[in-house]
Amino acid sequence: MSDWKSLLSECRGRGVYNADGWSETGGEWIESWDPSNGELLGKVQAADRAAYDRTIEQAAASFLQWRLRPPPSRGELIRELGEELRRHKEPLGRLVSHECGKILSEGLGEVQEMIDMCDFAVGLSRQLYGKTMGSERPAHRLFEQWHPLGNVGIITSFNFPVAVWAWNAAVAVTCGNSVIWKPSPLAPLSALAVQQIAATVCERHDARGVMSLCVDAAGEAGRWLAEDVRVPLVSATGSCAMGRSVAQVVGRRLGRALLELGGNNAAIVAPSADLELALRAVVFAACGTAGQRCTTLRRLLLHRDIAERFTAQLQAAYANIRVGSPLDPHVLMGPLIHEGAVQQMEQAVERAVAEGGVVLFGGGRLGEGAPGHFVQPTLIQAHRDMAVIREETFAPILYLLTYETLDEAIELQNSVPQGLSSAIFTNDVRESEQFLGAAGSDCGIANVNIGTSGAEIGGAFGGEKDTGGGREAGSDAWKAYMRRQTCTINYGSELPLAQGVKFDL
Repeated sequence: MSDWKSLLSECRGRGVYNADGWSETGGEWIESWDPSNGELLGKVQAADRAAYDRTIEQAAASFLQWRLRPPPSRGELIRELGEELRRHKEPLGRLVSHECGKILSEGLGEVQEMIDMCDFAVGLSRQLYGKTMGSERPAHRLFEQWHPLGNVGIITSFNFPVAVWAWNAAVAVTCGNSVIWKPSPLAPLSALAVQQIAATVCERHDARGVMSLCVDAAGEAGRWLAEDVRVPLVSATGSCAMGRSVAQVVGRRLGRALLELGGNNAAIVAPSADLELALRAVVFAACGTAGQRCTTLRRLLLHRDIAERFTAQLQAAYANIRVGSPLDPHVLMGPLIHEGAVQQMEQAVERAVAEGGVVLFGGGRLGEGAPGHFVQPTLIQAHRDMAVIREETFAPILYLLTYETLDEAIELQNSVPQGLSSAIFTNDVRESEQFLGAAGSDCGIANVNIGTSGAEIGGAFGGEKDTGGGREAGSDAWKAYMRRQTCTINYGSELPLAQGVKFDL
C-alpha cells in the first residue's frame, strides 16, 4: 500500500474509536495542516464528553475479559499489529512526514520504532516475571506476582505522533490492560491511521475496546483522563508545564502518572574526543526533527583547547544543511510545526542576544512570506549566566559554551531544571567513567561517543528532575503498567508468626 490517504478511508474524519467502532460525536472539527507548504491535509471531529465517557466505560468492560487472556495470547495480538505496521510502513511514514514536517527517513524511522516495540512486547509476553523469596516461617512460600491495572490513558505529543503511543500501548496491552489514546491535535491524522490498523487486528482477536482513541481540540480529553478515577494510570508526554498539571490532577485522586516531559540536553566534547565523529553526532542531535525532539541537543560544552577549531567545523557543517520539503531526499531539516513555534524561536534568539550571546550561524526564519514554517539551524556563542539556556526552546538552537575541567563541565551540564539526556565525547576511559558515575550526569540517559537523541527501545527511556521521572519502552518499564502483589502461602499445619511474635489463645 503506497497511499496514506487510503489508511484513513474507514475513519471518515471521526476522532473517536471505541468498542462501537468509529463513532460520531458532537465535538468541534480540527484541521490538520502540512507545516512545509500550508496544505490542508484533512479534518477530524474531536470527542465530546459523552463520547469520551462511552469510550472509557467500554474500555473498562473490555479490560475485564482481556486481563484473563494468557499473556502469550495477548502477545500474539501485538505480533500481528507489528506485521500490519510492517505492511503499511511506507504510507504511514509519509503521513508522519506530511503532518509533522519530519524528513522521510525520520518518518519511516518512527514507524520502525513502533514495529520494534511490538517485537519487544511479544517477547515480553513470556517474561512477566515475579520473584520467589525465602520465608522466615517454616512451611511457607513467599512470592510476588504482577497483575494489570485496568484502563491506561496515553497522551502523546506532535513530535513523535505514533512511536510514543507504541512505547506505551504495546507494553500496556501485553500486560493485560486496555488503552485510551489522546493524541496531539497537531497530528490527529497519523493517530487515526494507526488506530485503524490496530482496530483491524483487535477485531481478529475479539478484543474490541482494548485499544481506543479520543482526539480532542484543546486539551479537554487530556484533562478528563487526568481527573478520571476509571483510569488508574495516565502516561503523558509533553512539556514540563503540561506534566505538572497532569501530575497534580492525577495525584489528587491518588492515581498514577507516568511522565515524559521536556529536556534541555547537553553534550561535552573533551580534548581527547574523535572530533569528526563528534561533529556528525552533534549536528544530527541538534538539527534532527528541526530541533523538535525532547532529546535534542541544546547546549554544547567544548573544552577550551578544541573550542575554536570545533566551532569553525560546526559552522561549516551548518552551512551544508539543506532545509526544505521533508519529502525531498536531499533535505536534512524540515519545518517547525507551526507559526507559533517559529515565533518562539525568534524570541529565544532575541533573548539570547540581549543576555550577551553572539549568533554564529542562522538565527531566524527562511522564506519570509512563503508557505511553510522553515527556520535556519542556529548556533549561538553563550555564557553560563544566560537565563535562556536554562529553558527548552523547541527549535534548532544550539548554545555553545566552553569549560576547563571535567568537573566544571558536569556541573554546568547538570545546572538546568531538566534531566533527560546527556552525552560526552572522549577517548579517555577515566573521563567516560566519571561522567557515568554517581557524581556525573544526573540525567536518565547518559551516552558516551554518541549524541543525545536516537535512543533504542531496548532500554528504559525517561529522565529525572523536571523531566518527570517516568520510564517507557524497554528494560523493566513494563512494571509501570501493572500492580505488584505479594503473596504468602502456608502449606503446613502450624501458624508461626513473622518476627517471632507470639499470640497464643
